This record gives sequence, structure tokens and C-alpha cells, in this order.
Amino acid sequence: MFPPNSRYAGIATATLVQDDGRPVVYLRRRFVPAPERLGLLGEHLVVQGERLDQIAAQELGDAEGFWRVCDANRALRPSDLMAEIGRRLRITLPEGMPGGDNA
Repeated sequence: MFPPNSRYAGIATATLVQDDGRPVVYLRRRFVPAPERLGLLGEHLVVQGERLDQIAAQELGDAEGFWRVCDANRALRPSDLMAEIGRRLRITLPEGMPGGDNA
């Protein structure tokens, strides 16, 4: 249903049957992993003018992987990560993947 690099890949669906008998399929809730459970690959120092998709492309090889940087840094809003120039962002492996410094 979702590409493998999506934050929703592997999330199960459920079905709600409405009063009139019509089924409505929906995506179950995605639980954000605790950052300390993610294998640390390294850090990235935020510089003026950077965007999170650029950082994800540079560090992860996938601009659409920005959500992994958000998960690794407890950010609900991606813009929060770019608000402070000089901030160190954790770059991690996806949940469940062994390796890195903290795995």
C-alpha cells in the first residue's frame, strides 16, 4: 500500500463497518519509536539555509526520509528541527534495524 521508504510502510489496516453496512478501511495508528532505541549513525550540524529534505538526502540518501530524522530527534513538527542554527541532529537507522553505535 505504501512504498518501503514511507513512515507508514508495514502499518496494518483495519476495517470499520458503518451502520449502513459499508466498510471503511483505515490505517492503524503509527507509534513513534523512542529515539534511544534507534541505532545511531551519526550527527548533522544544522547550517543556515538548509532544509530537512536536503539533510535527509545527504545523510540517508533519501530526501523523503526526513521523517526518520524527525523520529530520531523527537520532533512532531519538522520545522522545529531547522529553527536553531548549530543544532546537532541525530541521524539513525530505522527502528528494528541492528547496527550503529546504540544498537
